[in-house]
Amino acid sequence: MRWLRRNFVVIVGLLTLAYLILPNIVVMVFSFNKPAGRFNYRWQQFSTEAWTDPCGVADLCGSLTLSLQIAFWATVGATVLGSMIAFALVRYRFRARGAINSLIFMPMAMPEVVMAASLLTLFLNLGAQLGYMTILIAHTMFCLSFVVVAVKARVMSMDPRLEEAARDLYAGPVQTFLRVTLPIAAPGIAAGAVLAFALSFDDFIITNFNSGSTVTFPMFVWGSAQRGTPVQINVIGTAMFAIAVLIVVAGQVVSSRRKQKAQP
Repeated sequence: MRWLRRNFVVIVGLLTLAYLILPNIVVMVFSFNKPAGRFNYRWQQFSTEAWTDPCGVADLCGSLTLSLQIAFWATVGATVLGSMIAFALVRYRFRARGAINSLIFMPMAMPEVVMAASLLTLFLNLGAQLGYMTILIAHTMFCLSFVVVAVKARVMSMDPRLEEAARDLYAGPVQTFLRVTLPIAAPGIAAGAVLAFALSFDDFIITNFNSGSTVTFPMFVWGSAQRGTPVQINVIGTAMFAIAVLIVVAGQVVSSRRKQKAQP
C-alpha cells in the first residue's frame, strides 16, 4: 500500500495514457483485417491487401489530398496573421486592446456548431459559393485564435534586453527581428502552426456546414461509416498516427541534443 500511494500519480497517468492510445491501437490492428462484409468492425482474417493499395477506394485519396491542401494553406494564413496579432497585442498599446484580448478567446470557447452556423450565415449573406474557398476561410478564422494564444505566450516570456543589446550593437530593426526576435519566438510560432494544422485537418463540423459539395477526408470517413467503413481508412489513420509519433520523437531527440550541447 505504501508503494501504491507513492506511485499513485504515475499509475493514474499511465492508465490515462493507455486509455487515450487504445483507439489508435484498435485502428492499427483493424488496418490488417480482411472483413467478410462491408463493415470493418469484427476481426476476420489477417491481410495486408489494404496496405498495398491504400487508394483502392474511390475518392479516398482525393479527399485526403484536399484536406492536406486546406490544412496547409489554413495553417500558413493563420500562422502569419496570428503571429502579427500576437506581437501587436504584446508590444503595442492601443484602444480596445483589452477587448481584443478577450475576443481572441471567444472562438476557442464557442461551440463549433455555433461558429459553423455563423460562418455559413456570413457566406450566404455575401453570396459566396460554398466550396474550397469557404472551407479555407472558415478554417483560417477558427485556427487564428489558437495561433495567437501560442505565439503570445512565447512573446510575453521574451527578455526585451536581448533586443536592446542587438540595437546597442548597431543592428537595424529588420536585422534585430530576423536574428533575435524571430528565433526566440520560433518555438511558439511552430507550436501554433502544428496545432492549427491538426485542427484544420481534423475538423468536421465547421467543414460540413461550409463545404457545399466539397468532400474532405473527415467528411469522407463520416460518409463511409454510413455505408461500410473500408479498411483503407484504417490504413490512412495508422500512417498518420505513425508520422505524428515520429515527428514528436524526432523533436524530442533534437531538443535533447541541443540541451546537451548547451551544457558546459
